[in-house]
Amino acid sequence: MSEALLNAMAQSIVDGDSDAAANAARQAVEAGMDPLEAITKGYMAGVNEVGDSYACGNVFLPELVMAGEAMKAAIAVLEPELKKRGTSRETLGKVVLATVEGDIHEIGKSLVGTMLTAAGFEVYDLGVNVPAETIIAKAEEVGADIVGLSALLTTTMIRQKEVIEAMDRKGLRKRTRVIVGGAPVTRDWAQRIEADGYSEDAVGAVGVARALMNG
Repeated sequence: MSEALLNAMAQSIVDGDSDAAANAARQAVEAGMDPLEAITKGYMAGVNEVGDSYACGNVFLPELVMAGEAMKAAIAVLEPELKKRGTSRETLGKVVLATVEGDIHEIGKSLVGTMLTAAGFEVYDLGVNVPAETIIAKAEEVGADIVGLSALLTTTMIRQKEVIEAMDRKGLRKRTRVIVGGAPVTRDWAQRIEADGYSEDAVGAVGVARALMNG
């Protein structure tokens, strides 16, 4: 396996360069490289580096968004090859994501979805302004391990609480954990509404999701 190509994959994520990421993925496919190894040994090295830099305050949200887009571009090229070979990445768990009803903020949630996918979770992103019953129906349908609820307005935070209460009533909280996030959301609020986890950013959300799956 080409060390130089793996390094180029990692670098494309660090640079947030979607074209370079897709090109490296195409080179890997043409060279017969195992797409799983390309993801785990190449691109994930870049994702982890960007995540660490973000956590240290050395890179900022725009770079994180670009790294996420670059990862998406690489996965789009490698996914068909994975299917062809009959191998699929071992998924860490299934996550249903949604911005709650009344709220149309997309970017933060999409970024969480991209980072979770990159980390190896199977993500079902329901979009924005999603009613509680739609979120719960999807969680039941796919057997979700985690439901992620985003709210960017103080007026829609209450919807996170309503989703959790509805899940409690259906007895879903035994198997499905809930993580919450969004600009006005705090750790204190997450505890008050009895969410299982909280993160203020996408990198943190991956850590929380991993910890819940291992818990």
